[in-house]
Amino acid sequence: MFPKTALVALSFVAAVLGQQPGSVDAENHPRLSVQQCNANKSCTTLNREVTLDSNWRWLRHNVANTYNNCYTGSTWNTQYCSNPATCAQNCALEGANYAGTYGITTSGSSLTLKFTQQGPFGKNVGSRVYLMESPTAYQMFNMYNQEFTFDVDMSNLPCGLNGALYFVQMDKDGGMSRFPNNKAGAKYGTGYCDAQCARDIKFINGEANLLGWNASPTDPNAGKGQYGTCCDEMDVWEANKMATAFTPRTCPMRGTSCATFDNRYNGICDKDGCDFNNFRMGDKNFLGPGKTVNTNAKMAVVTQFISGSNGLLSEIKRFYVQNGRVIPNSYSTFPGLTTANSLTDNIYSTQKTLFGDFNDFADNGGMAEMGRGFEKGMVLAMSIWDDHEAEMKWLDANYPENKGPQHPRLIRALDVGAPAYVQANHPNASVTFSNIKFGPLNSTF
Repeated sequence: MFPKTALVALSFVAAVLGQQPGSVDAENHPRLSVQQCNANKSCTTLNREVTLDSNWRWLRHNVANTYNNCYTGSTWNTQYCSNPATCAQNCALEGANYAGTYGITTSGSSLTLKFTQQGPFGKNVGSRVYLMESPTAYQMFNMYNQEFTFDVDMSNLPCGLNGALYFVQMDKDGGMSRFPNNKAGAKYGTGYCDAQCARDIKFINGEANLLGWNASPTDPNAGKGQYGTCCDEMDVWEANKMATAFTPRTCPMRGTSCATFDNRYNGICDKDGCDFNNFRMGDKNFLGPGKTVNTNAKMAVVTQFISGSNGLLSEIKRFYVQNGRVIPNSYSTFPGLTTANSLTDNIYSTQKTLFGDFNDFADNGGMAEMGRGFEKGMVLAMSIWDDHEAEMKWLDANYPENKGPQHPRLIRALDVGAPAYVQANHPNASVTFSNIKFGPLNSTF
């Protein structure tokens, strides 16, 4: 919805991304089952697995019996990384200790992501994983005229954090076939992109993103390079126990490495997106602890991607299922939007006018482009993160802060999203995703 950093980098010295497969630590993906359903509501269990995004992994000099880092803290080792291509050739991406180092565990159809984990080399903060079809290939999704359902438990996920489940238009093999310097591929979680054109990604198109690299002023283990990596992004679920939003973000020029832009609307993607945040849309009693959708308990989240008469994606609808009850998404309380409880181009245009926002979604293809992104295939990502750029205020607090109190966008004043605060006060926070199902409309619940 609003500016956000990509996920917080791993907080120990070996926390980086690489393009060569390593030989020191074996990569063993945690197992995770999902279900594919048909129109008769009969579902088949698929035995799948998840892999850790390569931005969190140890990147070492690719020489046998050596353990020298190619990147430490927020700095590249110029001995091995004198230029982007040489760095990719010199450095190896190692396997992950999922539970011990990252706090990532699975059991059957359930995946739990811990916010921080004290590991053997220090403290890890945040994580992102991808669903795999096989040990070397991502599971690809086309949700056009389909629905996607999952259970989520965010009772242990306070304000300032984000337990996210979303689709991004990555390559099935992580970019190996397109970029010869990428030898690690999907097995090691390479190839991330999103509509924010994430510049903290350390390798893009098989080369190190070290040109113009600047350390983060607030995160000792992160930085940003000159380039970003861009593609369509469908945020099915960005949430903590106080707020949630679902947001398509379009990027017609998928895969383009883009230079830095001071103005977010001069880029090639819609970074704001077309969002539905129940609280911000006026219903303050719909979702939260003890509310209609009670975030103190597990719930099922159903998202439908519906085509219009022209055969293009036209609407995204949301339902919740809790305690055996199907709960339609809330309606807006604002004039001109009182019949809106889903997302369409017209609803979004009205919302943008009401909130005084620039309609970059329409300029980047709108719902039709989101549908085209799915038809090309998208990868499922699940993550937990804090926000060094906007302190998650775009999700659960007053943002932007220069608006008056009468402005409809302002939703609540909870100044508890600073990463230093949430890391100190909520180190054991977590989110659990489970019972993932996908199939034709009305087949999964």
